[in-house]
Amino acid sequence: MDVRQLPALNAILNGTAAILLLRGYILIRSGRRAEHKRFMIAAFCVSALFLISYLVYHAQVGAVYFQKTGFIRAIYLTILFTHTVLAAAVPVLAIVTLRRALKAEKTGKFYAHQRIARWTLPIWLYVSVTGVVVYMMLYWL
Repeated sequence: MDVRQLPALNAILNGTAAILLLRGYILIRSGRRAEHKRFMIAAFCVSALFLISYLVYHAQVGAVYFQKTGFIRAIYLTILFTHTVLAAAVPVLAIVTLRRALKAEKTGKFYAHQRIARWTLPIWLYVSVTGVVVYMMLYWL
């Protein structure tokens, strides 16, 4: 794959993760635990693929800078800042949340999983959606 295609792939992976996370949330709210598990594991795998692709791209290309100025630049930098800060937390949060869910499957005690998942889901979802927004602003504007 040409390295120039990786940003688009990254956006697709981020968007896919967001859809999987939303579907997983809907499934758990409707009590469909086994399906929820499959969707959340899929979201984790897609996000892991994103991270690999993102690191490969930036190892080869380096930093990519937003060229626009003015108000749109301020909006971009605000979105990028919040995205970056929260993105640093997602791998840790996702792993801890997943581990707690798998442990709870054996014990039937999902409280610890639910407690962290209430934080993990909105952060992970925000990072996935803003990843697509950052891509669109950086490469389409």
